[in-house]
Amino acid sequence: MLLAVDVGNTDTVFGIWQNEEWTHIFRTRSLPEESPNYFESKLRLHFLEADLALENVTITVLSSVVPPLTPTLRTMLSNLFGEPPVVVGPDIYPDLKVEIDHPHEIGSDLVANAVAAFTKYNRNAVVVDFGTALTFTTVSGDGRILGVAIAPGLKTAVKALFSNTAQLPEVPLKLPESAIGKNTTHAIQAGILLGYESLVRGMVTRIRRELDGDCIALATGGLSSIIDTLHGEFVEVNRSLTLDGLRIIGEKVKQKSI
Repeated sequence: MLLAVDVGNTDTVFGIWQNEEWTHIFRTRSLPEESPNYFESKLRLHFLEADLALENVTITVLSSVVPPLTPTLRTMLSNLFGEPPVVVGPDIYPDLKVEIDHPHEIGSDLVANAVAAFTKYNRNAVVVDFGTALTFTTVSGDGRILGVAIAPGLKTAVKALFSNTAQLPEVPLKLPESAIGKNTTHAIQAGILLGYESLVRGMVTRIRRELDGDCIALATGGLSSIIDTLHGEFVEVNRSLTLDGLRIIGEKVKQKSI
């Protein structure tokens, strides 16, 4: 059994991999002020509710984009399972070369996304991750992370809009039929959702053009299912893609240590 932990800016996701599938995925809030004991109690409770045995976990792998939480989760996993986790960074997975100016600036979740895309498809690919930030990670078919583009995530943009405008109400994130809004709710939905659709489609098109058209696109992240009209752009929409990358990294590092 493998336990993958993906610490994001908003949530921390725990994934249990056994019998060749993710059998359990659960999440808790990413709270930098909390202690290892806090996260251990959360994890123990999830294992208890899912009728899982802690002693069956043989590999733990950790990705964190929240620096204060990295040592917290590393300590928790080490204490709970008796050995330190595989902590993902740009140098932990040598099968992919990171071709950016400062490799240690790339988020470990983006490294995991690139690993998953490269392992599954072995061709030029861009992974669009709909999270707190909207990210585009491009990996080549010969195993190079070519670069990243980052924009505010959908909910981040919505929150900023509502918190900085006195007269605009919060509205449901429902895709409108027209880009020409007839009322305030419609106008906000058109601007946000259709605007993000155009942003994603435009960025994917630009990246493909820079790679001479030879590039597939994949989508992941908690919000990847919101913009249904974009699904035709992607060969795969997989909310567990980051976990897949963490699993691949964890298993390969474990094999090399044996």
